[in-house]
Amino acid sequence: MDCFTCHNNVRIGSLSPRELVAVDHHWRIAHAFDSALPGWLVLVPRRHVTSIADLTDAEAAGLGTWQVRLSRALGAVTGCAKTYLVQFAEKEGFAHVHFHVVPRMPDLPEDRRGPRVFAYLGAPQDQRVDERQQDELAAALRAQLDHVGG
Repeated sequence: MDCFTCHNNVRIGSLSPRELVAVDHHWRIAHAFDSALPGWLVLVPRRHVTSIADLTDAEAAGLGTWQVRLSRALGAVTGCAKTYLVQFAEKEGFAHVHFHVVPRMPDLPEDRRGPRVFAYLGAPQDQRVDERQQDELAAALRAQLDHVGG
């Protein structure tokens, strides 16, 4: 299987907390695996979709709800001032539609704001948020999402 997202979607029952922050019938949320920014989430459809236009009405409705719920949860857990929502799905092996939900911290340097926040993605191994911290953030976000419902 050449789609990273689909590979993980079929393994939902055995995914680590960082790969399964939350899930419903249409969407799965994971912590970005190669980010130097704690709380960088990825919202992915559970079926293979390569264009936003191909989302079903139910998937589209859930998308809006998840974007708001995740933004609220990130604010509560990380203290971010706002979130950035971004979708490209152009990188080789990652054409599956996915939405980046990025916490914009109050102290984020000016040279990393807006689209320049992507300097935190694809980080060298020694600069990435480690798996333990990703799992801890995932657990805190899941607890927050469970607490506020949806």
